[in-house]
Amino acid sequence: MTNCLVCLQNVTDPNAYHPKCAKALFGSKTVPTLDIELAKMHTAALAMVGKISISGIQKKISLNISVDRKTLYVAAGKSHYILKPPTETYPSLPENEHVTMLLAKLSGLRVEECGLIRIDGNRLAFITKRFDRRIDGSKVHQEDFCQLAEMSPSEKYDGSGERCAKIIKQFASEPGIELLRLFEQLVFAWWIGNGDLHLKNLSVMVDLDGLVKLTPAYDLVSTVLVIPDDPLALPICGRDRNFQRSTWRKFATYCGIGDKAALRVLDRQVKCLAKAQTLIKQCYLPRDMQDHLVAIIEERSTVLESQV
Repeated sequence: MTNCLVCLQNVTDPNAYHPKCAKALFGSKTVPTLDIELAKMHTAALAMVGKISISGIQKKISLNISVDRKTLYVAAGKSHYILKPPTETYPSLPENEHVTMLLAKLSGLRVEECGLIRIDGNRLAFITKRFDRRIDGSKVHQEDFCQLAEMSPSEKYDGSGERCAKIIKQFASEPGIELLRLFEQLVFAWWIGNGDLHLKNLSVMVDLDGLVKLTPAYDLVSTVLVIPDDPLALPICGRDRNFQRSTWRKFATYCGIGDKAALRVLDRQVKCLAKAQTLIKQCYLPRDMQDHLVAIIEERSTVLESQV
């Protein structure tokens, strides 16, 4: 393929990065070398247990970049990147997360700079900047919804959209704004078929002005590509599947979001369809998974357009 490993648009660079995309992700027009072999990544990830959470079977490795921006290396302390290598359990997981993050951005969600990077020849890993780190590498104060609800990590699937709305009302500095952002994230999760948006994959952070707000969206994948008919992790109005337009309007009312504002979100998601179809066809997923993902968003866009 000759598509950029960041934006997925056509590129002439044999390394498959637009200079401006490499600059946005790595701080340099030249792509840095990854100073770790795939065979050693499992060991590196295990060594970080307790420092950076590992969701299920997906390894996560924290990385830093050298001062000259030429090398990415494992960093157990202060770090600016997270690397997720491929896994044998679920095929094309890095490619899945990459295109899902770009589709989230296309849909109006806030996401951090991310892309794919080649490891061990031609295999691809997902890499993203960390939004929870300042320029000096120090941590931004952040708490996920499990922590805010005083629940254990093992209870991360024991929530609901309504419970998340209550958490926002309790902790956000500007609840009205953040409830709308929560609504947008949940609509997108259902639209893309992400059954892993649980309580630990939603967080608030304290920004530089001291305001408590939702973090950028993270850990986004289309789980239905590898787990057929995977339901929404956080039920909405008692449902985790078979959603209708009216379901989302009812949930918006619960959140205190006006009907016009809710309909704008739903309609904007539908209007993304054509550009989303093109983006998926340009991504690094295998063709059968591309076709499956397109079919999912086409079907769910039709549901959002329905007056039922």
